[in-house]
Amino acid sequence: MKTLLYLTDLYYEAKGRKYYEEDLYITSKLKNHFNILIGHPHQAISNLDKADLVVFRNTGSVLGYQEYFQQFLTEVKLKNILTFNSFDGKADILGKQYLVDLTHQKYPVIPTIDRLAEINVIGNHERYIVKLKNGADSIGMEILTHQELMDAQPAGKLIQPFIDFEYEVSYYYLNESFQYALYAPDKNKRWELVEYIPTADDFVFAEKFIKWNSIKHGITRVDACRLTDGSLLLVELEDLNPFLSIDLLSEEKRTVFINNLIIALKNTFTE
Repeated sequence: MKTLLYLTDLYYEAKGRKYYEEDLYITSKLKNHFNILIGHPHQAISNLDKADLVVFRNTGSVLGYQEYFQQFLTEVKLKNILTFNSFDGKADILGKQYLVDLTHQKYPVIPTIDRLAEINVIGNHERYIVKLKNGADSIGMEILTHQELMDAQPAGKLIQPFIDFEYEVSYYYLNESFQYALYAPDKNKRWELVEYIPTADDFVFAEKFIKWNSIKHGITRVDACRLTDGSLLLVELEDLNPFLSIDLLSEEKRTVFINNLIIALKNTFTE
């Protein structure tokens, strides 16, 4: 059997999510098909030569170990290491600049700028959200009034209007194949998710970003918000280490996803 180096931070604390439960479940299913080595992301480099494939899973925000993560990416490239996800995405793997770029390219994303000089692009609003470009899990996020924003003059950060929406919904893709969708009926409890059945328009929306990103192989989560007029806007395109919330799926759908994941992992050796 091929050997997987499965990178995860089992003790990482995130609101509404238990990383260790998800990764212990997944590895328990993979062990019948692969030799599994579970490693901490902060010790990944010294173990790269011990596996046939590195699986980058619930490693938490790389903000806390950005320099080491960049070294890790360099080593992966130099040694031509197989990884899952592959690190060829254009979204969260590179930070949040893509939200600014997609805004200028007229994609259906929450309007985003990184310079106050472009405030006309997103318009005047009562409140704004200001985020770090390489942030995650709401680290460093602020909600500011228009005047507070003008006074703060944030530089090099993302600036978005504070949007009123009905709910958040996430579409999960394995490579470029849709797997399942979950949504938060109560927008104030964003991690209390239930299964969601996408419409044809939902698929058109989500796949627009899957095709734009075109990673070679991996799991991508397309996070969106449903506006009061029924339209969707992209919140985030997570192509690095998306939390899967698979414990919320029916047993049948969970089994289908795990089987598809096993096939996808095996296929990385033949692509």
